[in-house]
Formats: sequence, C-alpha cells, structure tokens
Amino acid sequence: MKSASTQSKHGQDLKRQHQPNLITRSGSYFVRHAQTLIYTLGQLLRDPFSMLMTATVIGIALALPTGLHVLLKSAELLSGEIDGATQISLFLKKGVNEKQAQQLAGRLRQMPEVGKVRFISKQDALKEFKQNAGFTEAMKALDENPLPHVVVIHPSIKHTGEQAMQKLLAQLQGMVHVDVAQLDEEWIKRLYTIMDFIKRGVWILATMLALAVLLVVGNTIRLAIQNRRDEIVIVKLIGGTDAFIRRPFLYTGFWYGLFGALIAFVLINTALFLLNDPIERLARLYHSDILLSSLDAQTSLLLFACGILLGLAGSWLAVGRHLRDIEPR
Repeated sequence: MKSASTQSKHGQDLKRQHQPNLITRSGSYFVRHAQTLIYTLGQLLRDPFSMLMTATVIGIALALPTGLHVLLKSAELLSGEIDGATQISLFLKKGVNEKQAQQLAGRLRQMPEVGKVRFISKQDALKEFKQNAGFTEAMKALDENPLPHVVVIHPSIKHTGEQAMQKLLAQLQGMVHVDVAQLDEEWIKRLYTIMDFIKRGVWILATMLALAVLLVVGNTIRLAIQNRRDEIVIVKLIGGTDAFIRRPFLYTGFWYGLFGALIAFVLINTALFLLNDPIERLARLYHSDILLSSLDAQTSLLLFACGILLGLAGSWLAVGRHLRDIEPR
C-alpha cells in the first residue's frame, strides 16, 4: 500500500513539475515571436523612405478595387431607390376628355397595386414638351394639341416585382379609356446590366492587383534575403532551422501588408470625401439622400485582413523559393 501511495505522489509531483514547464515554454514562444515582430519593424524603420515606397505601391493596389467596391455599393443603393421609382405611363385615347381622365385617375388610386397616381393633362403635356424639346415654333403651326391626357402610375412597394408589374401592365392596358400602357423600366434593366459588368470587372481587377501585391512583396523579400545571405549561411552552420530563419521575413511581409492597407484606408477615405459633393448632387436628381461615407467597419477589417494575408503570402512564397538555394559550403 505504501508503495502504491508513494508512486501516486511521485506521479503527481512529476505532473506539477511538467505543468510550469509547458507554461514557460509557451510563454517563451510568444515572447520570441513578439521580439521578432518588433525587430523587423525596427529594421524597416531604419530605411523609412524605401519602406514607404513599397507600402504605397501596395496601398494603391489595395485601394483601387476596394474604392470601386464602395462606389458600387453606393450605386446599388441608389439604383434600388430608382427601381422603386419605376412607373407605368397610361396614354389615353383621343376622345377622352379631362373629366373622364380625372375619374380614371380616381379609380386607379383605389387599386391596392397602385401606390401613387399623377394626372398630366394634354395642355400641361404640351407645355412640358415645348420646354424640353424646343419645338415651340413648330407646335404653333398645329391647329390643335396632338398630345393625349396621360396618367402616370407608381406601383405600391409590394407590387414592384417584375411579374407583378407585368400583370398590372396587362390589367391597365385592358381599361376602356387607355390607348397605350407603357412600362418605363428598360433603362433600369440597362443600368443593372452595366452594374453587373462593372462588378465583374472589379473582381478581375482585384485578382490582378492581388497578384501584383504578391509580386511586389515577394521581390522585396527576395532582395532582403540576398542582402542577408551571409547571415543566413552562418545561422544554418550553427544549427538554425528554416522556420527560425523564415520568421523575420514573414513578419516583414506582415508589416508591408499592414502599412499598405493603412495607406489604402487613407487614400479611399480621401477619395470618398472628394467625391461626396458630386455624388450628393447626382442623388438629389433622383430625389435620394444617399451620400458616400467613409469605409464601414466590415469593409475596413476586410481591407486590413487582405493586406496582411497578401503580405504574408508573398513573403512565404519568396522565402520558400530562395531559402532552399542558400546552403553552407
């Protein structure tokens, strides 16, 4: 019994001895990484101009697709409001007088599918046509007003889908006093087609610029490896592992990616501030209050994450490629 209890106590003592060793070992691991992180930052700050030049190239490469992405999101918000302004124009028959047209407009206002109704008399339509088209003299030569009464309908929010709009259009076309019912949505379809084209272009541009960032970081790290070739040979001679040698170069890529993302963040916010005024004027034309704002938290985090990951990836590729070529003789 004594022997069993003695062995149990001995085992517990061994566990207690190993536990602080594991904590100390993990603590020293993080300390070494922190030291390398600070050391590589100091190395870069010794030549701030060269570091800033490389980081600026990375920042511009990151800023272009990110800025276009922000502008595209604002355009989607604006187009969503424009889409809500889709309207159906009812051109009434020539024999319909103004009273009958007003009665038709009143009946349309009672329909659940209709959100807003605007009546344009043929006299008002003629005035508007003269002002916009510039055919004042030509219109004076006509004996009578050739334009019909027009009723403009904006569907309710629940009936703005494509199928609901087509159903409403067919229903309105069948009304007695209606000559032509026209759905004014072709230009919106063109707008969405253009936006899809731009969105795909942004993804292609982002992919190409991401490859450019990898090449820039990789070439910078390659030069750093060549400059420290003798040091790497000595470290390998005294037993330094590839992981130990690789660590400072990876953190160098980390700093390049971080500084590049920071520069991109400043460039994008500056560009958005400068573009805010013309975008505000454009939105006002469509009766919208959409404004360009600074990068939101999600996009900002994605920007910094992409910058750091590209920096690390470029460093890893460069170190993996060139470190194998450096061996002690």
